Amino acid sequence: MGGILNIRPAAPGDVDPIVRIYVDSWNAAFVPRMPAIEADAARFNRWRNSLAESSVTRWWLAERGGNIIGFVGIGPCRDPIDSYLGELDTIAIDPKAWRTGVGKALMSVALEGLRSAGYHSAVLWTLSDYPQAENFYIATGWRLTGATRQDGEQVRYDHELQPPDTEVDGKKCEVVIFNTEIP
Repeated sequence: MGGILNIRPAAPGDVDPIVRIYVDSWNAAFVPRMPAIEADAARFNRWRNSLAESSVTRWWLAERGGNIIGFVGIGPCRDPIDSYLGELDTIAIDPKAWRTGVGKALMSVALEGLRSAGYHSAVLWTLSDYPQAENFYIATGWRLTGATRQDGEQVRYDHELQPPDTEVDGKKCEVVIFNTEIP
């Protein structure tokens, strides 16, 4: 699944592929541990409202060959509430595009979005005892904190949001990712 990967802001017209990817990735990753979900009217309405309202949550899509294959959303932390703490709301990749670099590209955009929004650090919550997620989050700079919720069913990861500066020949350079080509 090679080619140019384009990442762009999500729009209300992107609801259908977002719901499809959300449902497909949920069912591929969480079933049988969690109940399967469906692309029902309530789910479409929830996503349509989320994308249409001018909220503090920002969404981006990954496209390759004209097809949307993943998305990510960020916003202020909901648990715990802290004005300096951002949250990775959701990241979902079409299961056919797992392990092709799409998740890492979307995560880079999400982390830069959190930095740009002025957050000092970020959190995310995911299922406990989920090695695929743990490996991905650790590889993208997240740290498992030991905090849990929902009777230990979910675990928390934290990420310090240092500016993405690097030095080249002794001079600071800012790294910005817009489009990424994944071989």
